[in-house]
Amino acid sequence: MNSDEFRKAAHAAVDEIIDYYDTVQDRRVVSNVAPGYLRNLLPSAPPEDGEKWEDIQKDIESKIMPGLTHWQSPHFMAFYPASATYPSMLGELYSAAFTAPAFNWLCSPAVTELETIVLDWLGRLLHLPKCYMSDGEGGGVIQGSASEATVTAIVAARERYLSNECKGLEGEEMERKRAEVRVRLVALGGEQSHSSAAKGALIAGVRYKSIPCRLQDDLALTGAGLQSMLDECEEEGLQPFFLTTTLGTTATCAVDRFGEIKDVIQSYPEIWVHVDAAYAGAALVCEEYKHLTEHLHAFDSFDMNMHKWLLTNFDASCMYVKRRRNLTDALSITRSYLRNDFSDSGLVTDYRDWQIPLGRRFRSLKIWFVLRTYGVSGLKAHIRNHVKLGELFHSLVLSRPDLFKVPTPPAFALTVLTVVPRTATTAIPTTNGTTKTDVADGVMRDDANTNTSNDHLSAANKATKEVYELINSRGEIYLTSGVVEGVYAIRVVSANPKAEEKYLRNAFDILVRTTKEVLDNSDSEEGKLANGKAGRE
Repeated sequence: MNSDEFRKAAHAAVDEIIDYYDTVQDRRVVSNVAPGYLRNLLPSAPPEDGEKWEDIQKDIESKIMPGLTHWQSPHFMAFYPASATYPSMLGELYSAAFTAPAFNWLCSPAVTELETIVLDWLGRLLHLPKCYMSDGEGGGVIQGSASEATVTAIVAARERYLSNECKGLEGEEMERKRAEVRVRLVALGGEQSHSSAAKGALIAGVRYKSIPCRLQDDLALTGAGLQSMLDECEEEGLQPFFLTTTLGTTATCAVDRFGEIKDVIQSYPEIWVHVDAAYAGAALVCEEYKHLTEHLHAFDSFDMNMHKWLLTNFDASCMYVKRRRNLTDALSITRSYLRNDFSDSGLVTDYRDWQIPLGRRFRSLKIWFVLRTYGVSGLKAHIRNHVKLGELFHSLVLSRPDLFKVPTPPAFALTVLTVVPRTATTAIPTTNGTTKTDVADGVMRDDANTNTSNDHLSAANKATKEVYELINSRGEIYLTSGVVEGVYAIRVVSANPKAEEKYLRNAFDILVRTTKEVLDNSDSEEGKLANGKAGRE
């Protein structure tokens, strides 16, 4: 493909992308192809001779589109959003054109320096403490995902802990000490922490223990819960070295009690505390969420994904550390072929020492383009619009107490709901036999201690699961579910750039209609069973 052919192909591709975005709401949101569908559509080997772009492009619609779930559709209300905008796409286009592995400053100075600058911009925009900025001992780095950031933090924390434990030792004596300590190391995380915390511990070769989180605490990790786990570890002879905390958990968007955690962790300075704010961290651009950063200066690292809620396409996970030397001490291995005068001088940043891989893409371009295109006011308006839409949806759910309950408070545009079966009372029991009968602002609390049968919980879970599965099977909207404290719940979050009130109202109408259908069918089945029993009697 020469320059003229590329220009023509690029115009055609951009036109098709624009058409796709303009009409994505008209497509079935979730793919319904069978596993292996694509192998039946493609030849068993690449063509012997090159094909024309026009022929290749046709296969996007006929072969690729049927196997896509459309995350940019306003009908996509599952998981958390994976945003993409035209400015971020342009950043990717330039990045692909420049194609610099950028493992050190000399590879392309602009790649390194722009990353440092835009992450400082973003850090200040997020109201992060000054200790995370590059003009001090800290700084930011773009990772591939929040999971990658967590693994990186765990490895750095492990090496910092082992280094402190082996201080003053050398050679074989040091290696023996490292081996003795390492078998006792344990990473901790709240029960609602992302699975990457446990996976990171697995990769780092250490144990992992999960700290229980209670529904009465809105499923947040508390100081008391942390202290209890630390005491338990001490009794078991384990040495905690890392803690994952969360600003916006996956299941319910709960925020851990950072103030309480800070108070506890002051007595354990050897523990590295990481804040996973993958989705909800984007809301920190708004002043009304600034209070959530109040205690972050006491922790060691923070990560949020611009590619979730902040208008930048995947991958753009922004990790900040309070002391960048903790990363470079753990991850720096400089072979002779990587040495150069600039790196050796210590006057430049080599981001290869801040991450697991060696090479890296020019990801800061798309962040730069997004920040400049939307501006601070545009980013704030984007977040506030979705929060407002989430509040609207929550109010709609509360308007039908005959059909729905909300087990946890709505947060960051996410609403979690359960179906109320007609055979149940106004309470939904927990797995420990108590009943949530206290309802404040439509949110169930487990303050009551009334004993009840698990039949209510089973009926609610069964109905909720049936509603969820029926909705997704029809493909009008796409939702995800979760289980919190034994309660099966449906999650609804509409936070991509095409989200609008009309789509949320449509989703609510679908929920109401489907719930009535499921409950009516349940009544019919119970009636048949009752009539059959009466006939036998």
